[in-house]
Amino acid sequence: MTYTANTFVAKVDRRNPDHQVLALAGEILREGGLVAFPTETVYGLGANALDADAVARIFAAKERPANDPVIVHIHALEQLEQIAIEIPVLAYQLAEKFWAGALTLVLKKSDAIPLNVTAGRNTVAVRMPAHPVALAMLAKAGVPVGAPSANRFSRPSPTTAAHVYGDLNGRVDVIIDGGNSDIGVESTILDLTTPVPTVLRPGGVSLEELRAIVPALAFRPQYLPADVESAPAPGSLIKHYSPNAELLLFRGKPDVVITAMRKTADQYITEGKTVGILAPDADVLNFEGLNIQIALLGRTVAEYAARLFAGIRALDDMPSDIILVREPDDDGLGVALRDRLLRAAEGKVVEVPEHAPETL
Repeated sequence: MTYTANTFVAKVDRRNPDHQVLALAGEILREGGLVAFPTETVYGLGANALDADAVARIFAAKERPANDPVIVHIHALEQLEQIAIEIPVLAYQLAEKFWAGALTLVLKKSDAIPLNVTAGRNTVAVRMPAHPVALAMLAKAGVPVGAPSANRFSRPSPTTAAHVYGDLNGRVDVIIDGGNSDIGVESTILDLTTPVPTVLRPGGVSLEELRAIVPALAFRPQYLPADVESAPAPGSLIKHYSPNAELLLFRGKPDVVITAMRKTADQYITEGKTVGILAPDADVLNFEGLNIQIALLGRTVAEYAARLFAGIRALDDMPSDIILVREPDDDGLGVALRDRLLRAAEGKVVEVPEHAPETL
């Protein structure tokens, strides 16, 4: 059964948030309700992480399967011992460097955390968000808050309050509008319960940054089918962040890929379909003359990340029948961008050889 509510939207100044709004949000969380709130990565849909019934409302509101765990959010390092046990020294070293920030740590869970938070596993994902509104709200709540992204399950993640409202109006008690998310892609998830610390999902903290502290870091992103019994970390399913339109992800040398994308777009337009293209600003001239809709992703990888989900949503809303995008470079934030686009494409990649054929 879907969770229903009379949704109230409260706009706050991130530099000087209204403490009455945050106190109300904290009270709603303590009483078992749902609050959507901004973080530096994406907007989260929060519930009291110590209350199994409240957490169940997250899954109902999002129509999220029970096999996909959620991240527990805290505002102070002292809360970690309430959530996790046998915490390694490395966890505190990483927290000192990256918290508050876009790094989630997977640790052994304490008995205080209900099993529906962790998809039945004995591990829990936890992070401290850097957004000032999120931190202030968490402090007002006084409880750890379980929060996946504030969208319908498998939809592109929300980076504005308007995205949240479009997906969850009538399913969340309060939406705190703190402006656009800064990073635009979710946190990096690092599992510290394995013999070698292992990144399960790339995100806002790069592999290069982590390896400066953990040189032996392993990188094993998970791309699991929908019917997996229990995912080891949030966002591990292969279908995620997906638009209603089909999304085609092109891989290969940029110049050859752009040629292939133009030809593919032309084919679909000839078939009477509406084509959308996601592209960095530098690529836009390559698509001149095509009857397409285009969402520009900026000049830098940071702008690309901040605009990615909004761009997908914009093309979906126009609407587009099909969305074409080329795979970004695989360093820094580019690793996270590739991951999100692969899931949005449901694992389907158009491999373009160096000498591409005339048609695809």
